[in-house]
Amino acid sequence: MSPLIPAAFQEEEKPAERRTKVKICGLSRTEDIFYVNEACPDYVGFVFAKSRRQVEPSQAAALRRLLRREICPVGVFVNQKPEEILRLLRDGTIEAVQLHGQETEEQIRLIRQESGKKVIKAVRITDGRQLDAWKESSADYLLFDGGCGDGKVFDWSVAEKAKSLGKPFFLAGGLNACNAAEAVRLFEPYALDLSSGVENAGVKDRQKILDFMRAVRLAGKERENCDE
Repeated sequence: MSPLIPAAFQEEEKPAERRTKVKICGLSRTEDIFYVNEACPDYVGFVFAKSRRQVEPSQAAALRRLLRREICPVGVFVNQKPEEILRLLRDGTIEAVQLHGQETEEQIRLIRQESGKKVIKAVRITDGRQLDAWKESSADYLLFDGGCGDGKVFDWSVAEKAKSLGKPFFLAGGLNACNAAEAVRLFEPYALDLSSGVENAGVKDRQKILDFMRAVRLAGKERENCDE
């Protein structure tokens, strides 16, 4: 598969053009790809860790071939060997990595150096004390979540502390079309990341994906108006 450079990872945006990005995680069906191709989030996630949303490498590769060029495919891993991750990066199945386990700074640096690709490190947030420990992480982005991808909202009172780190981050945990605008307003995140918030009966729902994308875009416009 020839490597593509998704729009999400092309040259840095100018400050006036910055907007909150979106990652739809846990894709596993051809229909899911059709839905995201229509909605056009910035990122999608293929879960390679043990999960009800887990996909095999061959399955992810087939889905990747159907994905719009502008959308960046991210591989989600939990304490998996760097060699396994690097193999999927090198063959073009994924273009970025999300680490959701107890991966070390050494492993993060190894993946970045060997692949030249972006690494997102998930951090479980309970009361905000965990944030300082990751301020100097070599990961390109952090991802703040209340659990292990369980779709639960954590204490959003840590928003100011999260912003003060000065490191771009993805916000996850219990997001949906109803609270997307509040999440953007409070956290000013680099991106919002969700899975169950755009599902119905455990599978991706086209209308919920479209509604979420619309909510984020409207929130972005309101934020731009406030900044003027």
